[in-house]
Amino acid sequence: MSEPVREAKGTSLARWLPLAGWLAHYDRHSLGRDLLAAVIVSVMLVPQALAYALLAGLPAQVGLYASMLPLVLYALFGTSSTLAVGPVAIISLMTASAIAGMSGTDGAALSTPEMLAAALLLALVSGAMLIAMGLLRLGVLVNFISHPVISGFMTASGILIIASQLGPITGLSLSGGNLIAMGESLSAGAQELHWPTLAIGLGCLAWLILARRHLKHGLMALRMSESAAGMLCKTTPIIAVIVSSLLAWGLSDPLVQGEQLEQGKSGMALVGAVPGGLPDLSLPSLVSHDWSGLLISALLISVVGFVESLALAQTLAARRRQRIDPDKELIALGVSNMGAGVSGGMPISGGLSRSVVNFDAGAATPLAGAFTAIGILLASLWLTDWLAWLPRATLAAIIIVATTSLIDIAAIKRTFRYSKGDGAALMITLIITLAHGVESGIIVGIAVSLGLYLKRTSQPHSALVGRVPGSEHFRNVERHEVETDPELAILRIDESLYFANARYLEDTVLALMAERPSLKHLVLACQAVNLIDASALESLEVINERLSAAGVKLHLSEVKGPVMDRLKCSELPANLGGDIYLSTFDAWQALSIHGSHCGQSCARDGISQTAAVG
Repeated sequence: MSEPVREAKGTSLARWLPLAGWLAHYDRHSLGRDLLAAVIVSVMLVPQALAYALLAGLPAQVGLYASMLPLVLYALFGTSSTLAVGPVAIISLMTASAIAGMSGTDGAALSTPEMLAAALLLALVSGAMLIAMGLLRLGVLVNFISHPVISGFMTASGILIIASQLGPITGLSLSGGNLIAMGESLSAGAQELHWPTLAIGLGCLAWLILARRHLKHGLMALRMSESAAGMLCKTTPIIAVIVSSLLAWGLSDPLVQGEQLEQGKSGMALVGAVPGGLPDLSLPSLVSHDWSGLLISALLISVVGFVESLALAQTLAARRRQRIDPDKELIALGVSNMGAGVSGGMPISGGLSRSVVNFDAGAATPLAGAFTAIGILLASLWLTDWLAWLPRATLAAIIIVATTSLIDIAAIKRTFRYSKGDGAALMITLIITLAHGVESGIIVGIAVSLGLYLKRTSQPHSALVGRVPGSEHFRNVERHEVETDPELAILRIDESLYFANARYLEDTVLALMAERPSLKHLVLACQAVNLIDASALESLEVINERLSAAGVKLHLSEVKGPVMDRLKCSELPANLGGDIYLSTFDAWQALSIHGSHCGQSCARDGISQTAAVG
């Protein structure tokens, strides 16, 4: 009796703490795979974490703090064995945009402590929103953001991120939250170009690009295995970090007040002193500030971060035939973001490059993320003195190379080729994001996407169909040679019926009745109708009344079971002028002047007289 109880408890625990399910099968082999993946991802994550914190306009150590506790929490609550969470480019850009739109208590720009408090609050609020959505099982809501909108937003964000790094890579002062403002700022300060910074920035950029394209083949030519060569190529940013830091150390004076090497021999901007050790666990200070402006930003960060993470997690899970639970992922990402908010971090999400590396390195369970957090902690304890000499131009080069994967020009071409409407939504999102900023872009993109959906479904496609001779199939009279009857019209409805298109259906039917004075029977073929809401029901009742008044009987065919169940709760079936047929072929046999002949010919051809409901 005790064994089933223990199993039930384990199942219940795994429902809320997915790690319990992984641990049941954990062994030395899995431990070895997780440790190896953690080492590789840690080496990759340190420079990325620093870079993305600077991209968000925050001190570099914030990126390290956001890569500790959140990874441990995701290991406890996440359902993906390979998703690597932490600071990512798009969320960092959105964080920077949200903070830039705020002002301090005196109306001036936020001070560094105030910026940190804003970033912490963004992480906390976005985390709380994600948890709430997960508990309410709202993971399906992400389906309301169309892929073209996400594609346009991603491409525009990639362009903005690259543009924002032209300042650090050239030594120029760059400001603005959109492409126009950045371009004006860059043009105005072009005369202050700092050549040593540019040399290191371009050198790192060239190294990272060449290594990405050619290093793997070179190592394989030296008889290194493909997997080992691939893993080694992922660590090339570390080489850029080490070499550029040594160059900066050799060219620069001692640190000025421990912050950054500026105004020294080279005048090169460096990361500066990075506080070592663990971050303090505390809530952000909310005194004397109106943070209500962060709510919309937090919601957008939550949605975009979740969409990006879920798509990545599902893609990687499919390769191993694993399953991702969207609602549990909402909770896992929410808890992770709240962890970042109380540990000095910033909003986080699943990282594309890190997750792919984690997958390729063979990570077996989410514990690989927890081991990665330990690696980041060790780096924070022992490597901060060396990180102080790291040029910001190097981090800018790392961001630029990592961000190029977000820009997908081919997707724009494919979308336009397939659908002009979806292509327009993509381009509007892209242009608004570039011209006005990330928040405006995603809001307008979602609005355009929903508008296009309402437009399409408010004018549902319908077609008059006739019988394909000698068969039970019915096709569009304008596309095929079919049998028709002047007294019978069969109208196929190719969309669910709801409030937005109910009136359009009325207009379509009344126009058809006006065009066919000999009409006696109208059949609505409902094989594509998955829903009839209250507004559409009322329209059907109006149609039935008007047809009856004109001496025309309304019939329905191929009504799906769930739809029929709801219709039975109304008076429509009882008041219907005609009948409800199992199949369109049944309606044709009963109502068409060809019906009696059809039965004989179909019997000769061996065709069944009854078709199943779809």
